[in-house]
Amino acid sequence: MIDIWHKFFILSDTDRPTAIDDIRPSETDFTALDPKTYAAIEADALFNTIDQTKTEAGRLTLFRSVARPSQDAQVLLQKQKALQEIETNAPLRDAIAKLIDQATQGEKSLKHLLYGEFSGGLATETPSSRTDKIEFGGYGYRQYTDGTQFAIDLVKNAEKIPAPQSAYLRTLLDAIRTFGQSRTYALMQGPVFSLGGKFKPKKEKSLFDLYMRFHPTLFKLMPIAIFFAASYGILFFFEKLMPDFNTSYFSYGILALTIPIFPIVLLAMGVSDRDTIIYPLRKQYRENPELAKAVEALGMLDELLSFYRYGATSPGDKVLPEILDEKQHRLIVSQARNPLLIRSIPDYVPNDIQLDQTGRILIITGPNSGGKTAYCKTVAQIQLLGQIGCYIPATSAQLVPAEHIYYQVPDPGQLNAAMGRFGYELTRTREIFFNATPRSLVVLDELSEGTTFEEKMTISEYILKGFHKLGASTLLVTHNHELCERLQTDRIGRYLQVEFAPQGPTHRLIAGVSKVSHADRVAHAIGFSQQDVEAHLERQTKN
Repeated sequence: MIDIWHKFFILSDTDRPTAIDDIRPSETDFTALDPKTYAAIEADALFNTIDQTKTEAGRLTLFRSVARPSQDAQVLLQKQKALQEIETNAPLRDAIAKLIDQATQGEKSLKHLLYGEFSGGLATETPSSRTDKIEFGGYGYRQYTDGTQFAIDLVKNAEKIPAPQSAYLRTLLDAIRTFGQSRTYALMQGPVFSLGGKFKPKKEKSLFDLYMRFHPTLFKLMPIAIFFAASYGILFFFEKLMPDFNTSYFSYGILALTIPIFPIVLLAMGVSDRDTIIYPLRKQYRENPELAKAVEALGMLDELLSFYRYGATSPGDKVLPEILDEKQHRLIVSQARNPLLIRSIPDYVPNDIQLDQTGRILIITGPNSGGKTAYCKTVAQIQLLGQIGCYIPATSAQLVPAEHIYYQVPDPGQLNAAMGRFGYELTRTREIFFNATPRSLVVLDELSEGTTFEEKMTISEYILKGFHKLGASTLLVTHNHELCERLQTDRIGRYLQVEFAPQGPTHRLIAGVSKVSHADRVAHAIGFSQQDVEAHLERQTKN
């Protein structure tokens, strides 16, 4: 069985829970997506579009998949088989959905136990309004009881699910059931026996152990009974010592002292339980890999159900792409539609995608507002959806998981005064080129802007030829048909252009290189044509 597990993100061994910002790609820590590409392809919006998870574990798992997509073809194949079984096996799907629904009700309790701060006192144990910490009054008894009960129920509910056929689903359910056989589970199930910072579950305690049983409540019968027995013993002692002394007033005095001392004793017991039992135990739970794996499995099951719901509610055709395990990237899609636009544009015009050995360099030409950028984002977003094991909006598809997905767009907000636009964008292109591999997908929205036409032609040509030799799947959006003519002489690339009808762009891409400018049409559409300028000047002159 292949290893489907990631580095565990959902449970953290630190003193705070994992958050979405911990998972986002960073400049020093990313896999297939770097931060600039993540932003350029609108990965957050893509996540929100497909997110139909119900648990926080599921949401974190799905976000991790989008931010850090798998590059392992075998894992993706197993994931697809699991999703297909969920789709076709209604009883199994319903059983997993029930597990998720039940986990949703108690999931926060485990988080509160593992990461809460318990400030003490007799206050109601509800979260504070602070947003930086999970803080409660009391000593954590309720959080301990509810949190451990969630883990117990998770195992019990997993054991009720019928055995699936797919290895991926079996691995997830086995992870939860295996946790049920662990020492940590036995401690959570209780009772816990403690002595000097060491803990034993019931099955490990012998009759001769001096370990004391932990009762997760402030009002413990035995200590309370001992306290009042001691108070009564003091009265009895004085009665025997001084039989002629009227002890009634003395008894009242002892009682008056006992009443304020009693809550102090209770609070002292609460502090002791929190600091010597609950905090040390929850540290063990946080660092336990079996519990982490069980919660991770819960999130991965919820992610699969989210994919199923997304597919069931997605308008139009959908398909799980054929995953290919090859050394060079490939993406072939029929009737691809943009995942972010198909709901808002019901009559969205689909296009095919072909990035393979015969068309590894794809150059797209045509005027603005014709659909070039939408097409490029569709390519990157479909690659990403397929690479997390999800459905894609298309009729058929094949893909090789990309080691890197790069998307370069002009970013005037980040210009370096010392380099200008040309230097900034060329630095980004250099970064992409030296990190790309034959299993990379690269999208370049224009090249070498901000310099002379002759320099732009020369630099763009050697960059495109470099990507061609490198073997990465490369898309270039350009208005420069002269560059296309140079590359065509060396038989490099496939060429698509935006189709225009008399009334405007059709948003369909057809073969060829566009040499026609529609700038005047755009200028007319926004009211800034030559006629608009001249009419404005004439009005100013008359005034």
